[in-house]
Amino acid sequence: MYAIVEIAGQQFKVEKDSKLYVHRLDAEEGSNIDFDKVLLVDNEGTVNVGTPTVKGAKITAKVLSHLKGDKVIVFKKKRRKGYQKRNGHRQYLTQVQVESIVG
Repeated sequence: MYAIVEIAGQQFKVEKDSKLYVHRLDAEEGSNIDFDKVLLVDNEGTVNVGTPTVKGAKITAKVLSHLKGDKVIVFKKKRRKGYQKRNGHRQYLTQVQVESIVG
């Protein structure tokens, strides 16, 4: 059984006990969180597609930790002009583990 769910503006394919990294959520570590924007549910070959969401479907997940992602280097250059700019960025992430899929 798997589902397609929208979390913080991004879509993820989730299964039971899967771990994923999402944009930082306002939740304490160790707490449970529910996601209601379930777009698709596949239950052993029976596919239920929402319009736009599946009625009554819900994903329950546990917040494992808050962390920062890998550094992304942004490098800008204009050739023959002597212009170079180097900048870095680390995204704030939350690691969640899916506990149950209802739908």
